[in-house]
This record gives sequence, structure tokens and C-alpha cells, in this order.
Amino acid sequence: MAVPDVQAASGRGLSFESERKFRRPNLTPMIDVVFLLLVFFMLASRFGLDQSLPLAVAGGDGGYSGPPRLVTVLPGAVALNGVAIAEADLAAALWRLAESPDDIVVLRPGPTTKLQRVVTLLDGLAAAGFRRVVLLEQADGT
Repeated sequence: MAVPDVQAASGRGLSFESERKFRRPNLTPMIDVVFLLLVFFMLASRFGLDQSLPLAVAGGDGGYSGPPRLVTVLPGAVALNGVAIAEADLAAALWRLAESPDDIVVLRPGPTTKLQRVVTLLDGLAAAGFRRVVLLEQADGT
């Protein structure tokens, strides 16, 4: 009895693998996720909440008058005219030196002072009624 030739009958030989068809990946779920993330971050972010700091321009209108009012802002302390002072007592001490709310207060940040600390102190001085605060820029190497 002759054994039938399986390879000749099927034309492709003896194979135990199923024939695989190439399927293209479906991109619709990925696009949906991308759009959901886009909508989420658009709704979660805040637009248009920028604030400006009202600072007097050095050399602008009027001159400096009265006793010195130099506030040095350090990372962990505040000094008024070189003397350490509690931050809670700063406004009262400045009012003793100022004649009016339009008197200039000079604010000098230390070399390692963070900007947020300076802004917080500026807000506190504005809340205390000081309208003219001059911010000194830290020179290189000082």
C-alpha cells in the first residue's frame, strides 16, 4: 500500500502552525486616550492668572527722604537697616521710620533667597500700606 504524499497533496508541506493573517493594529482606542488626556489637561490647567508686582523704578519721580528703610531678605530671617527683626514686627518698625505710605522702602534679597520669599514679603508690605517698594537686584558675586 502506498502512503499518500502529504506534501504534494497540499502544496506547502506538513505544517503544524496555523496560517496567520497580518492584522493592522486598531488606532482608535489610542486616539481616544490621547484626546481624553488633552481635554483633562486643558480643564485642569489655569489660564490668565498672572500677577504683576507693583515696584517703583529707581531714579523715577521724587527722591528718597527720611531715615534709611533698607530691608534685607534672607532665607530664614529679615533685617531692617542691618538689624535682625521678626517678620511679624517688620511693618510696625517700618511705620516708625516712615512719614507717609509713599515713602520708599528698599528691599534687598540675599544671595540665596528664593523669589517666592521676596514676593511674600512684598505682599506683606503692600498689605501693611506701603505703596513704594524698590527691589534691588543682586549684583554678580555679592
